[in-house]
Amino acid sequence: MAAGVEPRPEDHAPVTPDWTCGSCGEDWPCATKRTRLLEEYQVDRASLSVYLGSCLAAATQDLRTGPVASLQDRFIGWVPRSPRTS
Repeated sequence: MAAGVEPRPEDHAPVTPDWTCGSCGEDWPCATKRTRLLEEYQVDRASLSVYLGSCLAAATQDLRTGPVASLQDRFIGWVPRSPRTS
């Protein structure tokens, strides 16, 4: 999100420092945002992983009391992996 630009309610953008969804109040990324991210990054899962990894890094700073493993599952554990090629 660009500086000074307010997210729209339908964006399902994160609200920090709690990392909740600004639209539905669920933990971010919520189910709706996950679906949208998969659609947006359908061809480039590597870029999706980089984006979510940067969100994870920021959330780790904000949510210091939570276990890191659960944050990893929440932010990147749900991303489908492509089959490995030999």
